Amino acid sequence: MSLLKIEQLHVFDCGANKPIIHNSSFQVNEGECVALVGESGSGKSMTCKSIMRLHKRGIKQSGHIWLKGEDLSELPEKQMRSKRGKELCMVMQNGMSAFNPSNSVGRHLVATLNQHTNWSYEQIERKLVDTMRRVRLQDPMDIMNKYPHQLSGGMLQRLMIALALLLEPDVLIADEPTTALDTISQFDVIEQLMNLRKNTGSSMIFISHDLGIVKKLADQVIVMKDGYIVERGASQDVFFKPQHAYTEYLISTKRTLYEHFQKTIGGDVHA
Repeated sequence: MSLLKIEQLHVFDCGANKPIIHNSSFQVNEGECVALVGESGSGKSMTCKSIMRLHKRGIKQSGHIWLKGEDLSELPEKQMRSKRGKELCMVMQNGMSAFNPSNSVGRHLVATLNQHTNWSYEQIERKLVDTMRRVRLQDPMDIMNKYPHQLSGGMLQRLMIALALLLEPDVLIADEPTTALDTISQFDVIEQLMNLRKNTGSSMIFISHDLGIVKKLADQVIVMKDGYIVERGASQDVFFKPQHAYTEYLISTKRTLYEHFQKTIGGDVHA
């Protein structure tokens, strides 16, 4: 059953006087992970910001975005704000933009959980500490007392992931959630995202340049180029039987980089 449906999404940059997204349509079913792949500038992140209605001034969007049968495009900003968090949650590529620089990160996290749960302060604190440790954030209490500029991009990204794990949203949008993380932390975060889907049935939109992670996580793959959807289909079909030349290019480029890396370290490219 369709949980999230995007119809004829068009995004326009008024400052540059050019379209960014060209009438995109797709849907995310209950419990499904849909991956958006493509090179930088293909429109992946702009698509997700459109779903959340988080565009900066000068970026206009049209079309319809249905969440559980409700057209988010028609909602006033106050109502849309209430949807962000528990129903739609986004882990942004740039962690700094997700936090108020004038508040400690702990204050931000507590306020968000207060808005979307009926937990006591003690429960919120206990759950935050436990979940932060699950995503490899050491000294949780010390971290919560810090301001965003005092933390690295990777730490801020893990904080957003911890918050998403606690909120258990209907739809989690993860925009390059592992780019600022080391390899061990990447593994932990992917494992936590997989557990979130397994335990709560949350649907997911996943953006990543790492096609290996996409292949592991995604049920459906949407390939974007220059603001257009050029291919879509089940993950296995897209990776093993690509229909569009651009999809073949992405997959072959990933394979070439992998083989070069294996030769450099003296490994077996066929391993």
